[in-house]
Parts: sequence; C-alpha cells; structure tokens
Amino acid sequence: MKIFFKPFLILMIFLSYSFSLSAAEQSQKLLEPGWSFKGFFGKFDRAQLQRGYQVYTEVCAACHSMKYLSYRNLSQPGGPEFSEQQAKIIASQFEVTDGPNSDGEMFTRPGRLSDKFVGPYPNEQAATAANGGAYPPDMSVLVKARKGGADYIYSVLMGYEDPPSGMILDDGVYYNKYMPGNKIKMSQPLMSGAVEYIDGTVSSEEQMSKDVVAFLAWAAEPHLEARHKIGFRAIVYLLIITILVYFSMKKIWSRIESKV
Repeated sequence: MKIFFKPFLILMIFLSYSFSLSAAEQSQKLLEPGWSFKGFFGKFDRAQLQRGYQVYTEVCAACHSMKYLSYRNLSQPGGPEFSEQQAKIIASQFEVTDGPNSDGEMFTRPGRLSDKFVGPYPNEQAATAANGGAYPPDMSVLVKARKGGADYIYSVLMGYEDPPSGMILDDGVYYNKYMPGNKIKMSQPLMSGAVEYIDGTVSSEEQMSKDVVAFLAWAAEPHLEARHKIGFRAIVYLLIITILVYFSMKKIWSRIESKV
C-alpha cells in the first residue's frame, strides 16, 4: 500500500500545481474586440488590412520579420488587395541582397513582387543581440502560434500599464497585464498618433492595434475566405444529398410496405 501511496501523492501535488498555475495564467480575461474574420461567414476588411500593413511597416518591421510572406501576396485576392502596381511600388522600396553576379559578387537591388518580405536583421543572432538578448519572433504565423490567437496579441498590445506598487522591474522590462508573468521585454510599440493613416482614419492606440492584428491574422491564414466558401458549399452539397437520400429511402420503403 505504501509503495503506491508515494507516487500517487506526487501526482496529486503535480496536478494541483498545474491547475493553480493554469488558473493564474488565465486570471486575466483576454480582450475580444470582435473580428470581421471570425465566424463561419467571416471575411477580412480590405481597408483594415491595408492599414494593418502600414502599421506593421512603420512600427513592427523595425524589429519583427515576416519571412514567409511575399510582396505579391499583397495584391492577391482575399488579402489587402493592393493593385499590382501598388504592390510593385511597395516591393521596390526595399533593398534585396542578390547574386552572385558575373564577377562572383553579391549585390543589392530593388525588391520585386516575387521576393519575401525583407527582414530588419541579417540573422537571428543579430536580432537577439540588438534586442537585449530577447529574440523578436517572426510575425508570419504569430496569430496561429499563440494561444488565444488574435485576441491574445491584441490584448498584449493594449495591456501596457504601470506596475503595481511594490513590484520592481529590471531595466528594459515592462509590465503588461496580459503577458504570462506580467513581464515583457518589448516596450509599448503603439501610441496614439504613431502612424498617420493614408486613408485619414484616426490612429488611436486601439485602432492601430486592431488593424495590425487583423493583418497578422490574414498573414497566418491567407486562404481563410476561400476555405469558408468551400466549407459552405460542402455543407449545402451534403444537405442536398441528405434530402435526396431521405426521399429515395422513403419511396423504396413505401413500396416494400405496400407489398407487405
């Protein structure tokens, strides 16, 4: 009896600790601003995606890469839907390292639609060194990689506050009520007026946060609208098939019952 009691006791302590830790992490309910892309018929707001790209370029791109996204994606259906000419102009504003040339040397050229988004650092080591030892994660699929998805990232962007009295933070560490442990090494990136929107929208902290998170959600799932359409058509198809099968079976059984 004693042989089994000790492992059982350890297991109970571990489970109790896990539940308490989970409860502590979940104590702060995430903000839910309401997303146009959520739900069975969800769609991305084109204007919002274009504003979100502007926020990413002018603020987030200074530290965070989006290495899985190409400039041509900006003009494809289901996304920000810039015109092809606009996407070409956007790509040409960045310098891309290419080569080697005929002399065996690398060279730089203006970006093309086929190029991936140009990152702020040449490699992860340089990114980590430039940010005090904290690697700024790539944002290509960040919404999918974080529990809570778009709500979590939006909450973190909106969650910067002064630390509670008695709480001491190290240099370069900031208080965020939605971050696990409430400590984050990224300073508050978005403040009212940080971006001057091309379409004239007021750039409040809340507006910029919603716009850039919507853009990140699209980047993580660029075929979301197409998937919703396929899913809807599949359900309609199955519904029609079910109705046809039901009436066919009813007709067959009616004949059998009449014979009996």
